[in-house]
Amino acid sequence: MTEDLKAEARIAVDTESNSLFAYREQVCLIQFSIPTADYLVDPLTLPDLEPLGSLFTDPGIEKVFHAAEYDLICLGRDFGFTCSNLFDTRVASRTLGRALDGLGDLLMEELGIHLDKRYQRANWGQRPLPSELLDYARLDTRYLLPLRDRLAKALADDGRTEEAQEECRRLTLIRPQPNGFDPLGFWRLAKARRMGPAQVGMLRELYLWREETASHEDRPPFKVMGDKTLIALAECMPNSPTDLERLPGMSPRQIRRYGHSLLEAVGRERKEPPPQPPTPEPVSEAFLARHEALRTWRKQMAERRGVESDVILPRDVMLDIARLAPTTPEELHRIMGPLHWRFQAYGADILRALRR
Repeated sequence: MTEDLKAEARIAVDTESNSLFAYREQVCLIQFSIPTADYLVDPLTLPDLEPLGSLFTDPGIEKVFHAAEYDLICLGRDFGFTCSNLFDTRVASRTLGRALDGLGDLLMEELGIHLDKRYQRANWGQRPLPSELLDYARLDTRYLLPLRDRLAKALADDGRTEEAQEECRRLTLIRPQPNGFDPLGFWRLAKARRMGPAQVGMLRELYLWREETASHEDRPPFKVMGDKTLIALAECMPNSPTDLERLPGMSPRQIRRYGHSLLEAVGRERKEPPPQPPTPEPVSEAFLARHEALRTWRKQMAERRGVESDVILPRDVMLDIARLAPTTPEELHRIMGPLHWRFQAYGADILRALRR
């Protein structure tokens, strides 16, 4: 297969993961298509995917994805793969200002092909995979190459090829974050910062209990218990199974399965001091003013172009510019890094917005 793929000028690629069915998601299938064949690779069975590494980094082979960012993050996290020479059909459609940028919508609009997306949330970690899932996976890459050709022509006709290429290069530079657990993540739940100390302490213990339970059962935490139910439990501060029965979101099955361990977690919390909220980094008035000026300029430019705001300037780059406050083209160019096209197109406007 790798020899066949390396003989091509471009290949279509997709991945399927099991984030809805496992505590730690992993890539469960990698799909490739070339004009003459479709391939499905099972990374759960193969002991070594090293031959694919050089395929992804080969600058002479264009890798065609749709919405590549998540796939590239997963491939980097699980296998250490990096990618060069990327063409992302979603990036192309957004650069062109298309109203609908889902793969199904684009295939229907450009090629008149209808894709059945009913298996989008399937369990890709199950083995054996049923034939309908294998067909679904194959079709996700089958039409990417002709779609790429249509969108590449539209970009060229619109003078947007270099802009789309630049965004694709930016996506290849994103590196995966550790697939780990943040013990302070409960502070990000809705209403957490408006709770009293005892209730926040309860929420912390319930949050840790849910994570430990999810890890033990190899299930996503949200399938053990939803955030709203955790909040309701913390507000109620239950003492008995009867208290649990009165709570919205607590099903009889959950009470049978988790009631005892839940109440144990509640009991542990009452012996711990309440947690203190993390201290946010101070934000200056000058930063807020710069950020608002950039945000306003970006929105106006996006409306003029008929695209989403982040097509004009990615949010993280906008925040860096607001934080570092460049005053010269050289300083701005260093901050914008690989976004050379956007620096040339918008650099003067950005500096004017900052001066205002």
